[in-house]
Amino acid sequence: MRKLTILCVALFCLSLTASAQDAPAAFDTASPAAEPAPAPPSLIPADRDPWQVGLGFDYLHFNVLGVQFNDLAYKADVTRYLNNWFGVEGTVIAGFGHVNGAPKTDAKSIFLGGGPHISVYNSRHIEPWVHVLVGWERLRFSQGGALGSNSHAAFYAGGGVDYKIRAT
Repeated sequence: MRKLTILCVALFCLSLTASAQDAPAAFDTASPAAEPAPAPPSLIPADRDPWQVGLGFDYLHFNVLGVQFNDLAYKADVTRYLNNWFGVEGTVIAGFGHVNGAPKTDAKSIFLGGGPHISVYNSRHIEPWVHVLVGWERLRFSQGGALGSNSHAAFYAGGGVDYKIRAT
């Protein structure tokens, strides 16, 4: 799993450098009617910044083997928009809490994932969005018992509203 994660991150980073290269249009000066060559297709949105970085705070509720617990989580994400409304998002969420009814049992979680990010782009300050992230999650409890710690495939779906500080 670790090698797969490293491979995915490396491919994502390498693909970013390839999309940043643009070839200038060449002009044929031999003919007066010559037109410039068409620009190559680009993955950079025309009306918005291609990158979006976000920080957040989440409330997570889990039910594992009949034991319920809540985590307060810190979230960091990066989205690379391929056009004005569709992007690819990568997210890390780290949660800290305790098991309900057992304040001495700590519950910790981490989620690493990625997936599509769809937003309604407009020139106003408000921008609604939805995303579905698929990834890996690890849960760990301080008082082992039946819960202990485990890792598994996970998904995270939701939506929200971004408030843009500056309108573009």
